[in-house]
Amino acid sequence: MKKILTSIIALALATVAHAATINVTVFSTRYQTITGFGAACCDGAMCPFGTDTQPVKLLYGPQSKIGLNIMRMEISPNFKGDINASDIGWDTPYDWQGSVPSAKIVKQRGGIVFGTPWSPPGEYKTNGTAAGGNSEEQGYQRGELREDCYEKFFPWLNTFLKYMKSKGVAVDAVSIQNEPDWWVNYSGCLYTPEQQLKLVKNYAQMLDRETYKGVRLISAEPLGFDPKYSDALMKSAPARKQIDIIAGHLYGHPPLGNMKEAATLASKYGKEVWMTEHSVTDNIDHLPTWHEQLIFAEELNECMLAGCTGYIYWYMRAHWAFVGTGEAKYNPGNTKNKLLPRAYVMSHFSKHVTGSTRLGVKSNVTTGTNSYFETSAYIKGDSLIVMAIDTTKNAFDLNLRLPFKVKSGTHLLSTSNESLCQETPIAIDEPVQELTVYMPERSLNTYIFMIERGTGIQEVPQNTKRNSSGRRYFDLQGRQLNTPQGLCVEQNADGSSRKVYIDK
Repeated sequence: MKKILTSIIALALATVAHAATINVTVFSTRYQTITGFGAACCDGAMCPFGTDTQPVKLLYGPQSKIGLNIMRMEISPNFKGDINASDIGWDTPYDWQGSVPSAKIVKQRGGIVFGTPWSPPGEYKTNGTAAGGNSEEQGYQRGELREDCYEKFFPWLNTFLKYMKSKGVAVDAVSIQNEPDWWVNYSGCLYTPEQQLKLVKNYAQMLDRETYKGVRLISAEPLGFDPKYSDALMKSAPARKQIDIIAGHLYGHPPLGNMKEAATLASKYGKEVWMTEHSVTDNIDHLPTWHEQLIFAEELNECMLAGCTGYIYWYMRAHWAFVGTGEAKYNPGNTKNKLLPRAYVMSHFSKHVTGSTRLGVKSNVTTGTNSYFETSAYIKGDSLIVMAIDTTKNAFDLNLRLPFKVKSGTHLLSTSNESLCQETPIAIDEPVQELTVYMPERSLNTYIFMIERGTGIQEVPQNTKRNSSGRRYFDLQGRQLNTPQGLCVEQNADGSSRKVYIDK
């Protein structure tokens, strides 16, 4: 037995030793800062809606295993019934109470809550109903916001903000519309890019930002992140002033297509970019396989590479989502209100990438949508984070070339639905700027390194300004300082640098 075990270990070591090498270079060039990750709390898979708060308790906050921090809810256009709201003590006639219990918990845990209208009230629309218009009963009449009701739209959103505030939830943002380019027979409203522009340009100032301080306005969220919707807003100075976040969904269009195109112009004007709804394997008739989980991880990674600052999944509870439903046909493995493997895949990003700034990265492997290998990198405080995804049956060595010296590290590894988020230390004897780490086959990897303070600047960030003497100053993590003070790095016009202490 001992001889057999020794042979197995030797074979494993030989396999690791002969793994092909992928070279990855991380630069200090900085891109977007990541606001966070989340999911939707809407009627449907969340039933009993409004009373079961276990999903958000499992998923949200730094104390949770998953670390989500953004929750999406519907701003419903539906009345609670034919009974007059005032007769039974309701303080709003609209069906907004369902998400309140979950929203309270998210806010208590430091999270962000935003609301999306599926439709304005039916009486504001061309077809007289909250439904979108894609049904024979409505005569297939386009359900659009009537132009004479444009001035009612933002006061209606203010009513939602007032209601939520009265329930103890300070809503952080509101959107214009869910999927303005998609005909539906459920709640929906169609807008062209030009109609959305007119609404925002002429009426968005009616959103009561004074009373509801800090509330931000999100663009309409097109089905496939069609950049025509956000580009029209960004190219108009009055509309651009009103919009804080551009948003969209990924149905039919992967992140490195429409989303990346939309983000290019939005980021030029300092706007955040949120992916506000998608499910990679929505409504599948089985629990997701590990390969499908890796495809989901690649979508998260590609969204970051596209310039995304917030990623919000669809339902938080579904057999293809983060928390089990208990439906017998999807068991075993779908226990109600238990975390599913997809939640742990999300946690690689939500627990570690939230609050970080993406860094430039390149490898000697050509990557794109659903490539066999993908990577990205981030900096957060003294942590340098490298994500790596391998969808093949082959293991690889990653030769990492980093912008700063690192002194210690941790490898967070997921290799199957049964083997998730295993942590092991990365042995580093002395501070290094280049090292090799192991990436198993079919794996999702997060490598977290601690930056060695005082190592100086190894690469100068792009688009930085020099003072009159031609010198630039940075802190020890590579961030340029407008007013240098204390211990910092002074870089001369010739590119040489030294640590200096400036006493002001």
